[in-house]
Amino acid sequence: MPDDNGITARIISGVGGRYTVAADGAEKRIITNVPARGAFRHEKIKPLPGDIVRLRSDGTGYFITGIEERKNALIRPTLANLDILYIVTSAKQPAPAPGFADKITVLCEKNGIRPVIVVTKSELDNDAADEITKLYGSVGYDSFSVSSVTDSGIAELKEYIEKNKNTVSAFCGASGVGKSTLINRLFPDLRCETGDISERIERGKNTTRTVTLYEISDKTYLADTPGFSLLDFERFDFCKKDELPYLFPEFEPYLCKCKYTKCSHTKEDGCLIRQAVADGEIAGSRYNSYVTLYNDIKDKKEWNK
Repeated sequence: MPDDNGITARIISGVGGRYTVAADGAEKRIITNVPARGAFRHEKIKPLPGDIVRLRSDGTGYFITGIEERKNALIRPTLANLDILYIVTSAKQPAPAPGFADKITVLCEKNGIRPVIVVTKSELDNDAADEITKLYGSVGYDSFSVSSVTDSGIAELKEYIEKNKNTVSAFCGASGVGKSTLINRLFPDLRCETGDISERIERGKNTTRTVTLYEISDKTYLADTPGFSLLDFERFDFCKKDELPYLFPEFEPYLCKCKYTKCSHTKEDGCLIRQAVADGEIAGSRYNSYVTLYNDIKDKKEWNK
C-alpha cells in the first residue's frame, strides 16, 4: 500500500515513546523506532502494545498518526485489544491468593475478554491443581493443569492457544507462579526472562519489565507481561453493584428470581443464590469473592471512581 495513503499496523512493543509495529500488507513487515505524532497526542491518548494504528512516512521514516478504536485497554500492564486472558495461579509455592482469580474473571467478563484458568506447578500438589481446574470448569471457563517440570498438560495448553487464531492473548499472574517459565515451555523460541522464588517470602522477582507481543502464528499474538497482582482497566473501576451478579456466570440461572426484587444476594432471606451456595450448586469460594467485591464497591461514590 502506498505510504502517502498510510498503512495500518499493530504495535508489538514500545519503550520511551518509540514503538515496534507489525505492518499489514502482502508481506508482513516489522518496523522499529516508530514515534507517535498527530492530534491524539494532545488528547493524552498513549499508544499501547496491541493497538491497531495508522502510519505515514515523511520520507525518512514512519510515524504513528492515529489509533483505531479499542476493544479494551489495560493501563497495568499496558496492553490494548485483548481477546483472551490466561489467568495463571500455582497449585503451591506460592499458594493461590484467595479471590485473585475471581477478581480477574470479573474484569474479563466486564471487558469482553475470555478468561482461561491455568494452574501451574501441578507436580507439587496434583490434588490442589485438579480441584482448582474442576472449580472453574464447572463455571464454564476453560481450565488447564500444567507442570513446567514434568510437561504435564503443556501440549494440551499449547494446542488450545494455537487454535485461537487472529487473537491477542496474555498471561496474567502474580510474581512467582511460573508465568514466564510456562511461556518458555510452550514457546521456547520466545526466551522470556525468568526468575527464582524467594524461599523466605514466597514471592517472585518481577523479571518481565516491558510488554511485548509475540506472533505465534499469522496475526495471532501472545503477550508476555510484567508480574502484577491486579489488572487496571482504562476508565474502569470494577463495575456498579447492580452489574456485579451478572459477571458471575454461575449466578445466571437464579437472577431475577429471588424473593426480593432488589436482592443484593449477600444477606436476604429468600435469595436463590444463597440457597444455591448452601445446596452446593455454587462454589462457596466464588460466592465469598462475590460478597467481598460487592462490599468493596457498594459504597463507592461515582465521583470517586
